[in-house]
Amino acid sequence: MRRIAVVLTLLLLGGLEALAAEPVAVPKGILALDPMPAPALRVGDMDGARFDLDQARGRWVFVHFWASWCGPCRKEMPSIERMAAQLEGALEVVLINTAEDEDTLFAFLAEVAPELHSYMDRDGLVTEDWKPRGLPATYLVDPEGRVRYQALGGRPWDESVYLEFLRGLAAQ
Repeated sequence: MRRIAVVLTLLLLGGLEALAAEPVAVPKGILALDPMPAPALRVGDMDGARFDLDQARGRWVFVHFWASWCGPCRKEMPSIERMAAQLEGALEVVLINTAEDEDTLFAFLAEVAPELHSYMDRDGLVTEDWKPRGLPATYLVDPEGRVRYQALGGRPWDESVYLEFLRGLAAQ
């Protein structure tokens, strides 16, 4: 009986040690934020499909605001396309075009990142609620619906340091 108690104690301590493990290393250019409830996010795409952030609870969500006129967005979008393919659904990738029409969005994605899907913030009000300080802007929302990280400006999302970071979040 004493052996069982010792084994259980060791297992418990090992489990607690794992829980106290270091958090995922945050790559350069990503700001760790004090967790705060994410603003409402309900958007549609060109075909009428809808996305509601509240329905994504339980998963990490990569929320990315962009526009076709934004040079850094144009440069970054192919890396997001490669990132999404490499992560294979480990987290939800939600792209939101800011206040442009369907033709502009379609032409841009066809040229720059044809495998990506984007939602539209047709009137710019969703973008205003999220208050990015510029474009592109990326927010990482945790499974409880809280904004935990922010990246302003373009990032090479398909580089190993970013992929490992995102995989680490998704595994939490």
